[in-house]
Amino acid sequence: MAHTSSEDSDHEVPGNMDEGDENTIKILVATDCHVGYMEKDFIRHSDSIDTFEEILQLAQKNKVDMVLIGGNLFHENTPSKRSLHGVMTLLRKYCMGDRPVQIEFLSDQSVNFAASPFPNVNCEDPNLNIDMPIFSIHGNHDEPAGLGTLSALDMLSACGLVNYFGKSTSLESVEISPILIQKGITKLAMFGLGSIRDERLHRMFLSGKISMLRPKQNADSWFNIFVIHQNRAKRSRNNYIPAQFLDNFIDLVIWGREHECLIDPVWNATQNFFISQPGSSIATSLTPGEAVPKHVGLLQVCGKAMKCTKLKLETVRPFYIEDIALQDTTLDRDDVNAFCTEKVEALIQRAEDEHTGNRKQPTLPLIRLQVDCREWYNKLNGKRFGQKFVGRVANKDDLVWCSKRRIQGQTKEDTEPVEDLEEFFKLEALGTERHEDSVCKYFSGTEEVTDIQK
Repeated sequence: MAHTSSEDSDHEVPGNMDEGDENTIKILVATDCHVGYMEKDFIRHSDSIDTFEEILQLAQKNKVDMVLIGGNLFHENTPSKRSLHGVMTLLRKYCMGDRPVQIEFLSDQSVNFAASPFPNVNCEDPNLNIDMPIFSIHGNHDEPAGLGTLSALDMLSACGLVNYFGKSTSLESVEISPILIQKGITKLAMFGLGSIRDERLHRMFLSGKISMLRPKQNADSWFNIFVIHQNRAKRSRNNYIPAQFLDNFIDLVIWGREHECLIDPVWNATQNFFISQPGSSIATSLTPGEAVPKHVGLLQVCGKAMKCTKLKLETVRPFYIEDIALQDTTLDRDDVNAFCTEKVEALIQRAEDEHTGNRKQPTLPLIRLQVDCREWYNKLNGKRFGQKFVGRVANKDDLVWCSKRRIQGQTKEDTEPVEDLEEFFKLEALGTERHEDSVCKYFSGTEEVTDIQK
């Protein structure tokens, strides 16, 4: 499988993947839009919806065949009326029109969209006029819940605005049937799995309860994409999904949930597929991974070859983070505030210098100073310090984060969270058991009592 990658949209697509190629499927890929995040904040209320609109504008500008969202379109399972109305308005504005849809759908749509009351792709619905179909799985924030196990994506699906796939209704086993798409000679099999609690999904993979179906004829002629929304980084023994759990016939994995933008496809030599991690389109936490410039991807597939072009988002609020170890300086106790003030001033100036020029990019940056205060802790009050920058930064209340003093001789690695807590604390010895086992034990005991009463 051939692969190329380039930076931004100024590069021309080589050879058989040019804009007018009738055999090239063009997909705009994004994950973790988190529409509705901080919508009640006086300063940041419009950040997420503005960037989501930019994503749709990029899709329209590049004349893509479809948009693929890898989970967490919304920040909450039950978004506010403002967020839901904003998304629906943008989808009608950018996804409806008279441009011919050049991709053909070959799979059984009643299986692909079995959870929908209208189990067919929206661009083939005679009652709708969709010219840029959007496909999305759910993430851990907007997953189905409550009576009927519904989410906001179910509402968008019922309205015919989004093709919601990858929804699993079983907790015991999951069978993933791909959406089969063809354009010219190019055949694309798109697998999707909405977010499932990582520990449960980890066990299901280990017990062989996850299966992926392939086309019966000429299976190797299809380009296979798998969209997943799970922890990729190992946070504990079972609280993530290792790449080696995934089938090796896959060509490209689109990995959602992780917010750091690592969108350039990386080859996994163990499983022989590429992994692309688009990251979030806005910062939802003040951590180093969120400070990496935000991009979406323009994925082009022709035959078994692919090309991924990074498209930088211009409406994202600037975010800068800096680590400061006061013990490594020669500062006096009374100079701490002035030193940190100088750092913030420099970052504010950097935000002004690096502004994209897009009128919708916010001018007030997010700034985080991570300060190892030690004995200076009482000399740096975060709330009071932030008041100096009212009207100049977007997060005055958490501008500074003071870390706890480390034990003498302790390294940074020693202070990192222990990844394998279950093994470290030997929870098995404490009689820890899974909730499912407890429930089964309870009901089995109830049955025994019933038999005795009889």
